[in-house]
Amino acid sequence: MEDLRTAPPPPICDADHVRGDAAGTAIVFYADFTCPRCALAHERLTQAGAHVAFRHMALRAKHERAVPVACAAEAAAAQGAFWPFADALYADQGRLDDPHLWQRARDLGLDVERFDTDRRDPLVAARVKRDTRAALAAGATTTPTLFAGKGPLSGVPHSDWLAQLGYDERVRIPKPR
Repeated sequence: MEDLRTAPPPPICDADHVRGDAAGTAIVFYADFTCPRCALAHERLTQAGAHVAFRHMALRAKHERAVPVACAAEAAAAQGAFWPFADALYADQGRLDDPHLWQRARDLGLDVERFDTDRRDPLVAARVKRDTRAALAAGATTTPTLFAGKGPLSGVPHSDWLAQLGYDERVRIPKPR
């Protein structure tokens, strides 16, 4: 894993989905909802209470459902439920087909008809594509890729990396061998 203290991170903007302790070091998290390593990274960042800005890196070539699921997350975001929807997606990656997406929307109290219309909106697809292109331009080569302070970190964050960012008191994750 690379040291993140060599280049500035991509700036966080109003369009990003942000959560966590704003007093902590901001982490830009390029991820795909169909990626098991992204699910693990999501869990660790959430456990740490990290200040995270989520951006899509949905590559259809890696998984045929990557883009449709990313668009579904954006449709949930249009109703103020990006993070609960993202949490649900990462908690059950085996169920990413349309009926399961609709059920998640229902479970979160979303207007399912609006959700379905929004996820098919060309502007939503453009958002996902823009995020993915920005990820590649920033140097992301795999999912997950994280930026915090400097240069990209490809892979799942471990406790030493989180400790460098000031999140060591909240999570205890073994360092990979």
